[in-house]
Amino acid sequence: MGRLWDRYMGTVRADSGVPAIPTTELRAALLALNGTGVVFSVREAGGGGADLVADWKVMEPATGSGMSRRQVERTFKIWMRLLPGERVVRAMDEQWAVTRAGNPPGRTVQREHGRGPIHLRHKEWTFERDADGRRRKVESFRLDSRDLKDPLRTTVLGAGWSWHGVRKL
Repeated sequence: MGRLWDRYMGTVRADSGVPAIPTTELRAALLALNGTGVVFSVREAGGGGADLVADWKVMEPATGSGMSRRQVERTFKIWMRLLPGERVVRAMDEQWAVTRAGNPPGRTVQREHGRGPIHLRHKEWTFERDADGRRRKVESFRLDSRDLKDPLRTTVLGAGWSWHGVRKL
């Protein structure tokens, strides 16, 4: 079950040919992802057993009309602990979702929280008319958890470290 569990948790081991960089350089490389056009921010964790945390807040567009109107605000966090002796980054995914429903939105509020691997892909489409007057389907909203994880994981693996997904740090 080891390999199957690793795949589910998103564990990826570094290539053996890539030399591992020091911990301070990896930390600097992860913090340097800020301002490079990524959808999230990386900061010092300030406790909780983690060294760094990546945050991403997403407000999904309101859907429905009348009393069935709803809007979802999601917060994704990846808590990272750097283990220099093993050259491993332990990463724990965490997600919060607040759903506001009713008219006006917020009349009914539902909160959800979860830990574990985040594998979320969501798209919404609308129909618009093009220049010729034909209706065509246009993507109006896109949410993909890979936009958060992939740059972090790529940076860690490029530094010669391994990425281990965990449920607890």
